[in-house]
Amino acid sequence: MRKHSRRFLQILKQVEKNILYSPEEAVNLLQKVSNVKFTETLEAHVVLGLDPKYSNQQLRSTVILPKGTGKTVKVAVITRGEKISEALSAGAEVVGSEDLIDNISQGILDFDKLIATPDMMLLIAKLGRVLGPRGLMPSPKSGTVTSEIKNAVNSFKSGKLEYKVDRTGILHVPVGRLNFELNDLIINLKALQESIDRNKPSGSKGRYWKSLYLSSTMGPAIPININLLRDFKLGS
Repeated sequence: MRKHSRRFLQILKQVEKNILYSPEEAVNLLQKVSNVKFTETLEAHVVLGLDPKYSNQQLRSTVILPKGTGKTVKVAVITRGEKISEALSAGAEVVGSEDLIDNISQGILDFDKLIATPDMMLLIAKLGRVLGPRGLMPSPKSGTVTSEIKNAVNSFKSGKLEYKVDRTGILHVPVGRLNFELNDLIINLKALQESIDRNKPSGSKGRYWKSLYLSSTMGPAIPININLLRDFKLGS
């Protein structure tokens, strides 16, 4: 059985049992009880009625958080020719061709997001064992395999996130820093909700959203009334 610290247990006492919180109430509470020495991240944990072992019930997509992630994203680009200068001018920190592929194969992964142009994918395929477990393998579905290098780099630096259900059908997505303004965090959460609904897999059966919890990095998980999130209007 998992043991919690005295600090965590004291915080947990402030979460009422057997009720669903509004998104605003939950974020307010998590901001109020945060007492660690670093800025925590607000995380959304969404249980969906999906069984990812079936191809038509897999969910993998991206969302641009309107208020950003609060995190500086270090982007690497694997490409060649004139696209190298395009990637550098767009602000990518790590850019290369076969040389970068060799570095990655040796375990040098000093970046948070990897983008590649389609012509490099055959060479990148051999990096699957290195990149796959870390969620860094470029994919057209996530927008990381593209010829539009400038747009891709700018998007990921400005708050674009990739999300994917785990093997149990749950999404775990960071939606901003806990020190963001309350409304900014709700706007980011709303953008995620709309993206999940918009990308609903064709094989989804029955109830799509089963539950939603919000938590901070070191805080408790608070159950959310999904209908109240759906009713929230962007710009409100």
